Amino acid sequence: MSEVTATDLYEVTMTLSYLREDMRAPATFSLFVRDLPPGRGFLVAAGLEPALDYLSRFRVGSSDVEEFAETLRRPVEDLEPLRGLSFDGQVRAVSEGRLVLAGEPLLEVTAPLPQAQLVETYLLSLLCHQTAVASKAARCVLAAAGRPLVDFSLRRTHGPEAGMRAARLCALVGFAGTSNVAAANRYGIPAAGTMAHSYIEAFASEEQAFRAFARAHPGPVTFLVDTFDTGRGVATAARVLRDLGLGPGCGIRLDSGDLGALAHRARAALDEAGLGDVQIIGSGGLDEYGVDRLVREGAPIDVFAVGTKVGTAADAPYLDAAYKLVEYDGRPVMKLSSAKVTAPAPKQVFRGPGLRDVIGLMNEESPEGTEPLLRTVMRGGLRTEPPDTLAAARARFETDVAALPEEARSIEQPVPPLPAVSARLAALTAVVRHRIQARAWEGDGR
Repeated sequence: MSEVTATDLYEVTMTLSYLREDMRAPATFSLFVRDLPPGRGFLVAAGLEPALDYLSRFRVGSSDVEEFAETLRRPVEDLEPLRGLSFDGQVRAVSEGRLVLAGEPLLEVTAPLPQAQLVETYLLSLLCHQTAVASKAARCVLAAAGRPLVDFSLRRTHGPEAGMRAARLCALVGFAGTSNVAAANRYGIPAAGTMAHSYIEAFASEEQAFRAFARAHPGPVTFLVDTFDTGRGVATAARVLRDLGLGPGCGIRLDSGDLGALAHRARAALDEAGLGDVQIIGSGGLDEYGVDRLVREGAPIDVFAVGTKVGTAADAPYLDAAYKLVEYDGRPVMKLSSAKVTAPAPKQVFRGPGLRDVIGLMNEESPEGTEPLLRTVMRGGLRTEPPDTLAAARARFETDVAALPEEARSIEQPVPPLPAVSARLAALTAVVRHRIQARAWEGDGR
């Protein structure tokens, strides 16, 4: 499947019409989230790097034109105006790792109208999915309160590529490792893993399984102890670790049941066996809510492994995002539909201390004590700087999270900050609204 044809049909039909009408003047589209999902006090901007990769290589080829024609059941000649279309526009965006709020543009594209239109669907798909997952993972980091987290999501994500992205996004917000071997290699993330219950079941006893695993993997090992009876599993693991002289760096994993109570009993048993350096890893359906509860209860769990609910952003798996035209050929435009009103013109977000943000016009000067969030990251279809790094994105995330108001950091019922609107943007919005309504009244014969 071509990335070009991975789009909604109406993107193709609109673009073809623009080309036939010679509507090629510059257009600016703004990609933003209307409202934060329930249970979110912020979002983490993510997906920009793959979005820029996509735009850099975007070009409608002959096979794409043929596929469009076949889908529309029209002669190839009718779709010829699309052939060779590539992206040579400008992109201004919020850097990955920055926190964003409702109504704030994550990205703005300015390019000839056909180009800017045809890339809409793919950009929304990239940024929405990755921002949703990164935001869920970030809340896990807050809930863990400094304890390491490991991504175990690959087997439950919506496809292997989604699993690759989830591993990258978890690392972006500070996870310590991933079980995903390919992601570990691609992104330089530490690989982490233990064993499955099937491994234990394949041996005649837990002890045989633990000893065999230790023989195959010299050095620190982690034993899964709850396949049959957790108490006996912990005792067996302690005996094997002590017999083999293993301790520091090793661990046991609890994957089911009352993790808090089991962790307390396991810690006591390990300490009694002289294995105070052996860590306890907790897993099994965890997300920020489960991690937060365990931390607040004082469960002696050293590392949390989270998977299904984080890799799929289970409680908020989509964002109410939009990619809306805000200016065409120098003319500010806006949408007036009920509950879906948009503000006109290219924009900037000015961030003050404590995430006191102001959404203003792109050409406004930054108010005193603020910094602009959107940067020019592509010009003339080319990146303006080398690809970003996970380390840099993580540093930005940590800086923004440190400034986040406490009520927005809360795991239960967070209260997100509300960005203000600049006086100039408010005034322009009123003018454009009046102009549109006046034309509508004229059209109605009023």
